Amino acid sequence: MKRVRVQLGGVFVADSTAVKMVWEKPYYPTYYFPPEDVRSDLLVPTGETHRSPSRGTAALHTVKANNHEAQNAARVWTEVNIEEIDGYVSFRWSSMDHWFEEDEEVYIHARDPYTRVDILQSSRHVEVVVDGVKVVDTTKPKLLFETGLPVRYYVPKTDVAMEYLVATDLQTACPYKGTAGYWNVETEGEVTENVVWGYTAPLRESAEIAGYVSFYNEKVDIYVDGELQEQPKTMFS
Repeated sequence: MKRVRVQLGGVFVADSTAVKMVWEKPYYPTYYFPPEDVRSDLLVPTGETHRSPSRGTAALHTVKANNHEAQNAARVWTEVNIEEIDGYVSFRWSSMDHWFEEDEEVYIHARDPYTRVDILQSSRHVEVVVDGVKVVDTTKPKLLFETGLPVRYYVPKTDVAMEYLVATDLQTACPYKGTAGYWNVETEGEVTENVVWGYTAPLRESAEIAGYVSFYNEKVDIYVDGELQEQPKTMFS
């Protein structure tokens, strides 16, 4: 089992090779730590509770370490519907400073062990049309296959009509790829908002898409080898 650690104020609040992964949300898991692997001396009970219909009731604790304080950031599961998590501790991800699997930092949320990302160089002819205007024409796409999502076509900017792209302030983050910046597509007065994204400095496992951009299949017309692709229905539609 991977070693998982969580840090606040320079102190490792939890350090375990026996974490459980609990799917509190359908898209990714949450780390649950056995109580013996948690610095209980850094947890201060607040008297409040968190109730989950599926998991049970957790006592909320504030985490205090080196003058850093994370209010109600720890949940100690004491009245459970699932025996396997009895006494375990989970933490609110955004309230902690750093998370590590072994010695590598994990960002945004815990990684799903059932999710895989593959990036394949392709010579397919990919065209992207937005509001009737062709903004991509390339035979050098990189195809990114991610579990549970449609294939994403990442294309070099040299094959994009960049005059139609306008950078926005939006940023999103992914634990498998890193932090993405976004662009609108503006064509003859029409604006399609935040439909293009790219990673300037992606995480190591996705380094091959550095500097490339991709378009939401759900919102634009994509042709592959001359064939119009069906727009998939996803959470991004």
